Amino acid sequence: MELIRLTHENIESEHICCAISNNKDVQVMSKKEWLSSRLDEGLVFLKGDVRGKCFIEYIPAEYAWAPVLADGYMYIDCLWVSGQFKGHGYSNLLLEECIRESKEKGKKGLVALSSKKKMGFLADPKYLKYKGFELADTAEPYFELWYMPFSADAKKPCFNDCSKKSTAELPSGFTLYYTSQCPFTAKYVPLLETAARDSGVDFNTVHITSCEQAKNAPCPFTTFALYYDGKFITHEILSVNKFMNILSDLRG
Repeated sequence: MELIRLTHENIESEHICCAISNNKDVQVMSKKEWLSSRLDEGLVFLKGDVRGKCFIEYIPAEYAWAPVLADGYMYIDCLWVSGQFKGHGYSNLLLEECIRESKEKGKKGLVALSSKKKMGFLADPKYLKYKGFELADTAEPYFELWYMPFSADAKKPCFNDCSKKSTAELPSGFTLYYTSQCPFTAKYVPLLETAARDSGVDFNTVHITSCEQAKNAPCPFTTFALYYDGKFITHEILSVNKFMNILSDLRG
């Protein structure tokens, strides 16, 4: 498989957003705008020459939109290979290219966000361990920071203290922190806002629009973090049906 690297020159023509094929889709436009703004910071989006979920996205940790302290490391935003592309070694191919480039750039190692068990939108901890990553830090209720040091004396990365607890001082009702790093938020956040309004519940949104904001966020996963009365609920991007199920459970 040939690997294609996104650049300012080809980002408009390349298929990049998971299974979304329409370049005029709000999700595609949102993601490409976010990517374009990160390329000059050293972000790499590397994909297979296919139309589907087969890509890796990584960025120098100093510019990662995550509350981690990992200066000198490369932070993996996303490694996703699924569907017909699974089982062909493409995840290894993409990760190996990330390792090669990170070493070439003099990085201390790699960092990735995971969880106690495999969960959507987070790196698979079993795969990370298999590839030589080590557990660096944990945050409530289930987040884990894994790292692959390139030398024995590389300083261990960690979460920022602001993101280690599963509670935060927030307004009553729902509070959603999100970024445009994932294309799905462009579609589902407005749908959730409408569903909450129609249900008569408070729903506050905090659109994280800078690296500094993300570094000081209350949750390790800034792409989507939903709270209710200041208690963390989920990091998984919700459909309206799933949100309504959560609301029903909370109302008893």
